[in-house]
Amino acid sequence: MELMVHNGVPTTPNNFLVWYTHVSGREPDLTRMIAILKDNKQEFSEAVCSDLYVKFFTTEIEDLTLQETTARIEGELQRILGYVGDAGLGAADYGKTLESAEDDILGAKDVDGLKYAVTKLLADTRKMEEINEALESQLATSTDEIGQLRDDLEDMRREALTDALTGIANRKLFDMELRRQARDAMEAGEGLSLLMLDIDHFKKFNDTYGHQTGDEVLKLMAVTMTKAVKGVDIPARYGGEEFAVILPATDLSGAIHVAENIRERISTKKLVNRATNQDLGRITVSIGASSFNFGEPLSDFIKRADQALYKAKGNGRNCVVSQETLVSEALSFD
Repeated sequence: MELMVHNGVPTTPNNFLVWYTHVSGREPDLTRMIAILKDNKQEFSEAVCSDLYVKFFTTEIEDLTLQETTARIEGELQRILGYVGDAGLGAADYGKTLESAEDDILGAKDVDGLKYAVTKLLADTRKMEEINEALESQLATSTDEIGQLRDDLEDMRREALTDALTGIANRKLFDMELRRQARDAMEAGEGLSLLMLDIDHFKKFNDTYGHQTGDEVLKLMAVTMTKAVKGVDIPARYGGEEFAVILPATDLSGAIHVAENIRERISTKKLVNRATNQDLGRITVSIGASSFNFGEPLSDFIKRADQALYKAKGNGRNCVVSQETLVSEALSFD
């Protein structure tokens, strides 16, 4: 509350939720956003506070887009039903025309009567052809529109599951994929491993070079991870400067190999500010690796990788530690 008052933030329930979460450190991206606003001497106006709340605590924009898209799909389906209904009425009328034409032709007493019956049948046939052509055109248009709406929904789904800054999977998609991969691993009897990665001394780097440069480092981290893994592996931003990689069909030794590859690729990159040509040095990462035990809670699977990660930090950083190290140390003599 004191921090809100100090920054001129109105003490509303929504704003309290934003700043309580910021102070608790549970949402690193929110904390970084507030730090950037402070660095730029931005006033925490009503609009800024509202934007923070909507961005981090609601899905208002996604919900509105989903409702609008759903309404448009329903509208197109109603139009299609209308087209088909009109065509059905036209077909029913044409059926009656054929019955009537049969009677007219069979009952014609002379050439003129026969000619009249055939001419009337041709006219009604052309009318039916026009109805069918119109139906085809209307259905083609509606099909294109529904196809576009389907693409819009897919884009929205992808955006909801993608980290906006780095372009890789976000925490929500990570949780979904880890559940799916654990199920598939048990069904196929294959290995499943997990890497947890953390950028070493990232806060110090941020404080020294600024949050925008820090954001570029996070992007570089995501690109490097993506290039270092194979197609079925899933790199994700776990939160703040912490990342994860889900490794399907991979045992622990394979996971350690992938982790070392990522660590080496990152530690050998020299950071340079292209605008100023300033040498920013190098960054390193600490990595923990664990393998999935069939049937165990996924929280235990993640916890082992996380414990290994913090063991790597305790070992001097810029290294890889696996769950095997945790087990061997747990069994060692005092």
